Amino acid sequence: MSFSAISALSPLDGRYAGRLSKLRPIMSELGYMQRRLQVEVAWLVALSDAGFQEFAPLTPGARAYLSNLVLNFSDADGEAIKAIEKTTNHDVKALEYWIKAKFEGHAELLAANEFVHFACTSEDINNASHALQLKDGREQVLLPALDAITGKLREMAHAFSNVPMLSRTHGQTASPTTVGKEIANVVARLDAARSRIAGVRLLAKMNGAVGNYNAHFAAWSDFDWESFSRHVVESPEPAGLGLQFQPYSIQIEPHDYMAELFDAVARTNTILIDWSRDVWGYVSLGYFKQKLRDGEVGSSTMPHKVNPIDFENAEGNLGLANALLRHLSEKLPISRWQRDLTDSTVLRNIGVALGHAVLAYHSLATGLAKLELNEAAIASDLDAAWEVLAEPIQTVMRRFGLPQPYEQLKAFTRGAPMTRELMHGFIARLEIPSDEKQRLLALTPSSYTGLAAALARRV
Repeated sequence: MSFSAISALSPLDGRYAGRLSKLRPIMSELGYMQRRLQVEVAWLVALSDAGFQEFAPLTPGARAYLSNLVLNFSDADGEAIKAIEKTTNHDVKALEYWIKAKFEGHAELLAANEFVHFACTSEDINNASHALQLKDGREQVLLPALDAITGKLREMAHAFSNVPMLSRTHGQTASPTTVGKEIANVVARLDAARSRIAGVRLLAKMNGAVGNYNAHFAAWSDFDWESFSRHVVESPEPAGLGLQFQPYSIQIEPHDYMAELFDAVARTNTILIDWSRDVWGYVSLGYFKQKLRDGEVGSSTMPHKVNPIDFENAEGNLGLANALLRHLSEKLPISRWQRDLTDSTVLRNIGVALGHAVLAYHSLATGLAKLELNEAAIASDLDAAWEVLAEPIQTVMRRFGLPQPYEQLKAFTRGAPMTRELMHGFIARLEIPSDEKQRLLALTPSSYTGLAAALARRV
């Protein structure tokens, strides 16, 4: 069977491939290889500038050539490295040999051949490459997708700030809110969650086989290798890697920052699962209608159906993403002694975890764009729920010291259908100041929303 979208094992590269076109160049194996090359080149150029008698600074022409290898890295280059790997059975060594092969015809670079991957363990290259993938994935795909959702929700919170809506606690009628305030709650949570994702420091180490610069000091024992390594890791791209330096490690970077990042993404996804379920419920109640699309079918047998599939797809993929992210955050910080290989194959699934998250964000954005507020349905529900005014009435009774206000309202309203007339009759019998009585009589379910509108506008 030839490979195509419909023969792909993962729907991320099959059914949903088009929705992940921005993530694929970053988180794919090809993206990983390109960033490995970026790390090798940054290390090589920095070595040439270190002042060693045996390795003079590279000329501008040589630097430009190396930079172009990174910038113009292609599918064909990746395939060439994979072909070498069939012999080496080692992916980083295959990259090293490919780089050296690219030096043919360049006398200056050929002379520096053995400074490629100098004193490095594979994990020096790999850990920095994963950090670069996460940096680009976070900045170029993940955060922009979240920002689009949050921006749309913020717009809705402001637009619907004054639209009163019946709350439901435990599924039962409760104190009214506004549509905008309920959406503002989600916006506030997402703002905080985004800050957590953006605030994770992405770390990399370049300290050799077990983290002690053993080989480095064997070559030049009077050189400050730790400062040099920090310089390569922390200098801005393209001269350096633009990451944060990790001074302590075994053979692998501890991956604690990855766990922190993946936990932050998973917590954000949990907020979006919560919202997906809520908005699904509001569509079910008729509070939101969905814009129709010509030719779209909601059911193979029920012609009337317009299903909230975007929110269902979002919920499903957010759950898949979180299952993977949580395994990554639990597994990656654990390594036997100075190194075992269990992290290597797991790390290759970072793109799968983030892919399901990004796919979910796409579905959410699509679903939000289809929503239309049905104010008539919302108003009708509110007008049928006069029992929610039991709360303000008993609270005012408490203010003026009337006996057992809660118990009186409980006996009057619990389990009984309430109407405007019944509530007004109860209020009329209260021994409270006339102006307070008039204020209660003027109260309706739709006007009993507290600071909801102001809170919604403020978010």
